[in-house]
Amino acid sequence: MPNLRISEAAALLGVSDDTVRRWVDQGRLVATVSENGRKAIDGKELAAFAQRIAEGSEPGTTVAASARNRMRGIVTRVLKDGVMAQVEMQAGPFRVVSLMSREAADELGLEIGSVAVASIKSTHVVVEIPEA
Repeated sequence: MPNLRISEAAALLGVSDDTVRRWVDQGRLVATVSENGRKAIDGKELAAFAQRIAEGSEPGTTVAASARNRMRGIVTRVLKDGVMAQVEMQAGPFRVVSLMSREAADELGLEIGSVAVASIKSTHVVVEIPEA
């Protein structure tokens, strides 16, 4: 695995060299001293650190949303493959189907019987007139 210079690590993380040095000094990021006497960061260590800092904090409770069509319902079907999930809900008389990543469905813990809220916002809505 390659050892990366502080400047290379900073560029990959999108921060300044000084920020990476501070993280090393604080013990948040492990660095070694290379043959030329400069600090270096193991590629695997940097990859793991990048994932940790990308996780971020929870967004908190939503107090407002731009979607006007919010329907509370119960999950009636969940189909998952390696990458995607199809989640079906019954919200009153309405059947709502959502396609999302499998990761999102797993993180939400969606399973048959889960209570969920479908927020629908679309720039394309088809309106039809039924026969009288």
